Amino acid sequence: MDVIRLVTRALCFTWTMEERLAVRQGVRPTSEDHRATPFELFFDLVYVFAVTQVTGYMADEHSAHGVLQGLLMLALLWGTWSGYTWLGNHSRADEGFVRAGMIVAMAAMFVVALSIPEAWRDGPGGLDGPLVLVCAYLLVRCVHLAVYTVAAAGDVGLRHQIVITWLPMTAGAVLLVSGALLGGWTQTVLFTVALLVDWLGIYLTARRGGWRLHSPMHLTERHGLFIILAIGESVVAIGVGAADRPISVPLLSAAILGIAVAVCLWWLYFDVVSLAAEHRLVEARDRARVNLAVEAYTYGHFPIVAGIVLAALGVEGVLAHAGEGKSLGAFYALPLFGGLALYLAGHLLFERRMHGALSLPRLVATCVFLAALPAAVVLPPLAGLAGAVVLLTALIVVETTRNTQARAGLRGTLGHDGQQ
Repeated sequence: MDVIRLVTRALCFTWTMEERLAVRQGVRPTSEDHRATPFELFFDLVYVFAVTQVTGYMADEHSAHGVLQGLLMLALLWGTWSGYTWLGNHSRADEGFVRAGMIVAMAAMFVVALSIPEAWRDGPGGLDGPLVLVCAYLLVRCVHLAVYTVAAAGDVGLRHQIVITWLPMTAGAVLLVSGALLGGWTQTVLFTVALLVDWLGIYLTARRGGWRLHSPMHLTERHGLFIILAIGESVVAIGVGAADRPISVPLLSAAILGIAVAVCLWWLYFDVVSLAAEHRLVEARDRARVNLAVEAYTYGHFPIVAGIVLAALGVEGVLAHAGEGKSLGAFYALPLFGGLALYLAGHLLFERRMHGALSLPRLVATCVFLAALPAAVVLPPLAGLAGAVVLLTALIVVETTRNTQARAGLRGTLGHDGQQ
């Protein structure tokens, strides 16, 4: 079957019964112990490129407005990735019609990534960059909902939920297209409103309990993989910042410190936090489990990801100016220290929703990063990055000392690889 034709007919609700049955045969529901598939890792490759494009755009724009625009683009990417993660949790992503639809989405998402440098300002010649980006993004969204509708055959509640989801998505689409046509600050405002309408609308409709979460382990694993993807961007930022610069002691020192930041970010999420969250999600049942997944993962993980990407921008700036003897400056100091503070604040929100608790060491560390922002602006690049590493390392030492027994208990319950 021609997947483009089938998706188009699904969007128009004009499938024949024979077509529905034929496609349905290529959809296999997942089970409680389902894990991420290699195809989903392959699917994530386009997001690796897209996140790199976002960081590059913010660095090239070198302005607060450019950083805001980059974060809006990151939010658009996160929304699409989350949608396909839920689809892969419901039906196997590496088989039949779901796989075919995700391949179409990959191609469209790659177009989105290619268009990011012209997302807010069309370049000379060629097609209209902002409009191409919006159209490709909307295709990714439409394919997702169309494929999800097919996969949800037989589940009246889920299909009704998907139909309702078209409403905020359509309203957001109108705003996105309008913004792409108008450009400038108007585009930034309309894109922001579009995201708010879309995200808030989906969140409110999700409270009805129509979504299904088949495998909590799949969901936690997929989000962990995206965290690694984002941390990988901080490693890429080291290479970008060091590009075309002669090898020197300051450059190598900055590179080592940048890797240390990446290791700390990994440690703070994967050593205990991800294991404890997976354990909590496995214990939850029915609607409570879905609500936890929506609020703590689909929405709660975005500040964590945004914090990593902002910190990567700061690390890139340190590498680009290591050894120059000048201060780091506001443009790179604010993303570096502010991004790390946002990362930790995201952890606090995540912990609060998952466990109803609040980590005092992380709260203190968040406040210290925010308080240190003025000093980071005037410090030399290497000193600022070294200070960030010292703060993160101190936090890890405190938490590791306090959580030794809890960590051993979690790994004993879930196993070293996170499986029960």
